Amino acid sequence: MNRRHFIATTSASLAVLPLNAQPIRRERIRIGQIGLAHPHASGKLNAIRSLQDTYELVGVVEPNPSLRKKTKGVDFISLEKLMNTQGLKAVAIETHVKDLVSTAMPIIEAGKHIHLDKPAGPNLEPFEKLLASAKRQKLCVQMGYMLRYNPAFEFMFNAVRKDWFGEIMEIDAMMGKKASASMRKELAVYSGGGFFELACHILDAAIYILGKPEAVHGFNLRTRKTNGDTFADNQLAVLKYKNATACLRCNHNDPFGFPRRRFNIAGTKGGMEVQQLESGQFTLNLDQTKGEFKKGTQTVQLNGGRSYVAEFADLAKVIRGEKELAWSYNHDLTVHKTLLEVCGMD
Repeated sequence: MNRRHFIATTSASLAVLPLNAQPIRRERIRIGQIGLAHPHASGKLNAIRSLQDTYELVGVVEPNPSLRKKTKGVDFISLEKLMNTQGLKAVAIETHVKDLVSTAMPIIEAGKHIHLDKPAGPNLEPFEKLLASAKRQKLCVQMGYMLRYNPAFEFMFNAVRKDWFGEIMEIDAMMGKKASASMRKELAVYSGGGFFELACHILDAAIYILGKPEAVHGFNLRTRKTNGDTFADNQLAVLKYKNATACLRCNHNDPFGFPRRRFNIAGTKGGMEVQQLESGQFTLNLDQTKGEFKKGTQTVQLNGGRSYVAEFADLAKVIRGEKELAWSYNHDLTVHKTLLEVCGMD
C-alpha cells in the first residue's frame, strides 16, 4: 500500500466515525503468579508486568522470604487472597518442578486458566488428571516450552504446515550446557537428569512436527560417578516414526554446549537448521522458490531469542476466545509421556 492510498483510505475511514468516538479499551485480564522458584519465574513475571494494557497482576504467592527479597515492585499475597480475587482469570505456575502440577491442580479445579512451566512434574498420572480436568472445563493449559514462540521455530512450524519441506525424514537436535557442581546436585534429584529438565524443549518441538512416535529409545549415561554424583549428564533420545527418525541429545559436560545448541530438520523438498537456538539465524534449504526465499541454500536472520511477552500475549488471545492454543491437550500429554520414557522415569 502506497502513502497516497494509505492517506485516502484512512481519511475515508475517519469520515464515518463520530467526532467524539473513543478507541475501544478492553478490560484487562486479571492474573496472578504462584512461585518464584522455577528458573523461568522472573522472566515470566516480567513479561506479565510488561503487558500492562493486557494484564492486571493481582499479586504473587511465594512463601520463601529469600525469593521474595529478590523481586521488587509486586504485591506478595496469600494463596487464599489470590483465589478469592474477583474476576481472576488466569494463574502462572512457577514453583519448583516437583510442585508444578500439584500446585496447578486446585487452580484448574477452581476454573482458572493456567500457564504451567516445564516439565510437567516427575510423574505422568497427576498431569493426566490435570489435563483431563482442564479439557472438561475448556480451560487453557499453556506449557512453558520456550521454543514455541521463538521466531525461527515459528518460521519452521509454518513452513512444515505449508509443506515447504515435503515429507519430514529426520530431525537432529542438541541442547546442552556445562553444569556447575551445584547444578548437578540440584538436577540429580530427578532420575531423568539433564534431558528431563532441559531437552524437554527440543522434544516438544520435535513432537509438534512429527507427532507421537511409534517407538522411543533413551540412552542415559552417568559419567561422573564420584562423591555420590548420580546425575544423568550425557543423554540421547531416538524417536522412531513410520518414515522418519528424530535424534535429540543433551550433554551437561560440554563447555560449548550453549553455542552448539541446534535444531535441524530435513524433508524430501528441503529443510532448515537453527543454530544457535536463540539466535534467530538459520540455514534454509528449498528445492524450489517459496515467495521471497529462493531455491537452494540461504541464511536467514530473524529477531532471535525466546519471547515470554509473545507467550503471554498469545495466552490472552486464547483466554478472550479470539483463537485456540496451537498445542492441544493430547500434544502436551504425548510430550510428557515421551519425556518420562526417554529418561527412564515411566
